[in-house]
Amino acid sequence: MKARKTVFMAMSGGVDSSVAAGLLIKQGFDVVGCHMKCYNVDGCAEQDAEDARRVAEQLGIPFYAFDLEQQYKERVVDYMVQGYRAGITPNPDVMCNKEIKFGLFLKRALELGADYIATGHYVSIKKIAGAHALYAAKDKNKDQSYFLWTLTQKELAHCLFPLGNLTKPEVRAIAKKNGLITAAKKDSQGICFLGKVPAAEFLKTYIPARTGAIINGAGKQLGTHDGAAFYTVGQRHGLKIGGHKEPLYVTGKDVIENTVTVAEGEHNPELYRREATLGKINIIATKDYTKPQAVWARIRYRQPLFAASLQKLKTGDYKLVFKRPQKAVAIGQSAVFYTEKGEMLGGGVILE
Repeated sequence: MKARKTVFMAMSGGVDSSVAAGLLIKQGFDVVGCHMKCYNVDGCAEQDAEDARRVAEQLGIPFYAFDLEQQYKERVVDYMVQGYRAGITPNPDVMCNKEIKFGLFLKRALELGADYIATGHYVSIKKIAGAHALYAAKDKNKDQSYFLWTLTQKELAHCLFPLGNLTKPEVRAIAKKNGLITAAKKDSQGICFLGKVPAAEFLKTYIPARTGAIINGAGKQLGTHDGAAFYTVGQRHGLKIGGHKEPLYVTGKDVIENTVTVAEGEHNPELYRREATLGKINIIATKDYTKPQAVWARIRYRQPLFAASLQKLKTGDYKLVFKRPQKAVAIGQSAVFYTEKGEMLGGGVILE
């Protein structure tokens, strides 16, 4: 048997994965740097790949590139486009983790002899009573557990997350101390493969613009839009309608009728929901949900956790009931639930 465990480190070319690789080396692992060539729109992919290669050289570890561009296009990009076309709000970052990083990359890494894969995600993993548990990261502002709710025990058994107990400033300090070329590199923003390209602008290359009506809850037309598919519940900007005391927010859309419904004011009851039905559920921590169970939940990234109850329905779907009404519940987005101590119990996709 091998005396040392081998880790294939997913290196994006950013500071987080750079530091994670260095930490694993210090922990005694044989680390192999791996960069995934994926679909990219804003042209930063070549520089990211070069930065990842240079960091691997600095650390003195092997470096390999995986060309997953076609699979990424089929499993993440097409999923996003089809979702918006159907009138929902998909989450491509969740799908990227499920299908690419912890799907194809994990599979290939294990086939090539790796014991584990590692990423620069801010999330913690612990082994409790023989099972693997995911916890929110120490740095609550950077916690990325929301995007990892699809992981199962089978995948978690081969995953390492070195940054779970560090804050972002601590990570940058480590990078600077070790002279890593990514120490001051800015974090990527927005949807993973879009970079700085606005989502609506990208979608218009796939979904034809189609003028329709912007209406209020009573059905009165307030303005026009260029396609209901390009909007999402909770959206405030891009409506181009003036003459109201408070901002307008999208409360719903109908891609068949091509209408976008709005309400005035952030605290308008039309913008809030008291519950959501969830499908495509993944339960990480085994628990009986045939009766309502108290959980802490969020329905979008970086949203503060809120109290709720979760129950499995006879249909196999789950119902998440909010203790207090929640703003902008968007069909297609992920709802993720935790214990009070930050352990992720699982998640699902909002169906209605």
